[in-house]
Amino acid sequence: MRNSLQMLFEAINQAHNEQELRSQVVPKLGEYFTTKKCGIFFFDQLRLLDRKLQKILEIALSIEHNPVARYLVERHTPVHEALVTSPHVWRMICPRSDHWHVMAGPIVSQGKLVGAIGFTREQKMTAFDAQNLADLSALCLHLSIWNATMRSQSYNFKCDRLTPRELQIAELVALGYTNAEIGHQLWITENSVKQALKRMFRKLEVSSRAEMVAQLAAFTQHSSPATEQSNLMLNTYLG
Repeated sequence: MRNSLQMLFEAINQAHNEQELRSQVVPKLGEYFTTKKCGIFFFDQLRLLDRKLQKILEIALSIEHNPVARYLVERHTPVHEALVTSPHVWRMICPRSDHWHVMAGPIVSQGKLVGAIGFTREQKMTAFDAQNLADLSALCLHLSIWNATMRSQSYNFKCDRLTPRELQIAELVALGYTNAEIGHQLWITENSVKQALKRMFRKLEVSSRAEMVAQLAAFTQHSSPATEQSNLMLNTYLG
């Protein structure tokens, strides 16, 4: 039996991670909308992709190049190509036969576009319509809630890995202190700070001070009032 919207809502809610979302939910979404292709991605994961694929996605998702992407960025609402351009212009933008019809929807967190879900149909298939957009709007709401919940749990898990000393170092990094200044504040050597940061990067799965602070700032947004002072310091670093 074909998936219903309610079944799709439940499938999204039952996904425990992004891998399950892609392997178990995305195929059902593709079946529901009768599409040639269906995909979901989060912008913070693009850096983990193959460099060649990164370049292709950067062009495809460019708001200057792609009116569908521009519509998503500006309005945070589902869109198909016929809403934003003519068939002739779309053929010049995207000449692929398996992308004759395209529909995309936003995944939003705290007022920002953090990901998207996209669908394509071939020329011989019917175009996406207003009902498709309405259904996708409801699904994007569930996906946005799922993303916020999963990321919150992930931040809690990762941040719980840090020791009290490492959290002190993170707070000083957030205030813009250098390794030497952190060492002076905490009465440890500069090399100890450097080694601690390496361990913290591994625990949080980040590669830079700014990325670490951004992740911890996101965590503190979901934490208790007792962490407001740390939250203030982290947000100071982020501007």
